[in-house]
This record gives sequence, structure tokens and C-alpha cells, in this order.
Amino acid sequence: MASIGKIKDLGKDFPLNAVIKEIVGEDSDGQRIDNFLIKRLKGVPKSHIYQLLRSGQVRVNGKRINVDHHLQQGDTVRIPPVRMTPSNTPDSKKITKSQFISFSVVFQDESLLVINKPAGVAVHGGSGVSFGVIEQLRAQHPDWKFLELVHRLDRDTSGVLLLAKKRAALVALHRQIREGLMEKRYLVLVKGNWRNPKQSVKLPLSKYVTATGERRVAVTSGEREGMVAHTVFTLQKSWQDFCLLEAELKTGRTHQIRVHLAHLGFPIAGDDKYGDFSLNKKLAKRDRKSGLGRMFLHARTAVATHPVSGERLCLEAPLAMDLQNFLDTLDAENG
Repeated sequence: MASIGKIKDLGKDFPLNAVIKEIVGEDSDGQRIDNFLIKRLKGVPKSHIYQLLRSGQVRVNGKRINVDHHLQQGDTVRIPPVRMTPSNTPDSKKITKSQFISFSVVFQDESLLVINKPAGVAVHGGSGVSFGVIEQLRAQHPDWKFLELVHRLDRDTSGVLLLAKKRAALVALHRQIREGLMEKRYLVLVKGNWRNPKQSVKLPLSKYVTATGERRVAVTSGEREGMVAHTVFTLQKSWQDFCLLEAELKTGRTHQIRVHLAHLGFPIAGDDKYGDFSLNKKLAKRDRKSGLGRMFLHARTAVATHPVSGERLCLEAPLAMDLQNFLDTLDAENG
């Protein structure tokens, strides 16, 4: 039997057995009504939220609205009573101060936060990860009214990660990404002898699910249509068995750099999904100083226009120490 409970969001208790009338603040100005509700009614199935919208039970300023309606600051949103099953009740676990991760800040002001994300930390919770970067930062800064990821990095990827502290900043930065106005450059170490000083790679990508249920990405072949994916690789340095490349993303597809390189026959050192698994084992078995225990992929630079000031920002994160140590080892072994 369905139960009635409460939903916690942004430090508030939302009673599900009563009508809620919420005034739209600056943090939700311009947000679509469906996304506004999904964020507040965490644990409620999206299908039910859309049913509430279509049936007119959700109202803005006393009027029925469409699911794609954009809210404005000062609007009054009526959220009806919501029933949910116990299995959909959100996890009440909280991050304690002893679990806090200290992030290196690259840039910060009232609108934008840029950190140097360490490897091994997911950007958000889920898939066996309790607290990702976004949950960590929200817990560490409960006074911040708004904080959302501008983009994502894989769990094992270190480097520049942008987060918006205002909704207007998030919208502006997403527009820059869509229109190709934000530059993102990575450092990546590959197995093999890369010959071209600069190479533009345009190979479409498609997502699929393995027999074990794991989500993967592959270069589309034959008549299958995939998502356009464009990466520009520039050779930085070569050793006997490895090459260091800069990868500039012209599009931002899931696992784009990893799949493009693996398809070309230059797997990323340490990549546990698309890489050379026997090589990865050898690298991991080395001693701590000379070994490589994770994927060599680092988001070194992001160049964007500040969403408020209009200033052009060049945001850089130094190469992570474990990756730099491995390059130093290659220098020593190939000296």
C-alpha cells in the first residue's frame, strides 16, 4: 500500500500529504517546470510527475501550464499531494564532516566554481557511489542556494570541472557548449607510436549495452547512424612504447576520447573499458612510484566566456601527481 512521507530538498521538508505553494526564487528563474518538479520531488517516478502536469494538478500563478513551461522568478507554483511507495523513498543518509573531500579550487566567484577534480571521485552519486562531487560540495556549502554541474568527467578522469552557482550561469554555459564556444583540452597517454603531429578524427559514436548489462560506446559502422563525434589530437611527446597527446573536444560525446583512440589502435594507458587489459595489469603491478593504477586522462584546460562579466576565462589544472610521476618514469627509462 502506498505511504505518505516527506521529501527533503535543499534543506527543506516537503510534506507529500499536503498542497505545497512555492515561490520561484532566483535559483530557478528560467527553469522548465518539469525539471523544477523532478528536483523537488526526488524519489517520485518521473511518469507520475508528468501525469500531474498533464492533468492540471500542478499550477503556476493559479493557471494550468504545459510540461515545457519556463518559470520566472516570483511565480507561485502549486504542487499537489503526492503518494509514493516505500521503495521510492529517498535515502536519508547524509555526508558527515569526516567524509568531506577537500577539492582544489581553480576559480570561484558568485556565479561559477571550477575545481581540479581528483581521479577516483565520481561527479555525482549513483551506480554504487554514495557521494559524488556535487553531493560533497552541497553538503560542505549548505548556504549555497544553487549548485549544478556544467558538464561531467569520468570517475577516473582528473582535471578541470565546471559547476554553476546560479541558474543563469548554468544556462549560459550550456549554450556555449551546445554552440561549440567552450574549448576543452585533455592530456592523454596512449600505447603505440603516434606519427601525425596533428590529426582530426571524425567518427560517429553509438551507445549499446553488453550482455552483462554494462553500458558502452562504439564507433558506428555500416548503415547504422551514430552521433557526430569530432576530436583533434596533437602529439606532445613520444617514448618507445607510449605517446602523450593533447585531445581537443569539438563535440562532447560519452567516452569520446577513449573510444576514438581505441578504435584507431591507440588505447589509453590504464583504460579499464576500452584499453589493453594485459598492459594495464603490467602497469598496475609496478611499484607505487613508477606504476600507473588508473586511466591516464586529464582535463587540462577549459576556455569559456564568463556568463556574467563576459570575460574570456582560461581555466587550467596541473597534471595530477600520479600521472606526472609516470611520465617522469618514462623519461628515466628512455633516457
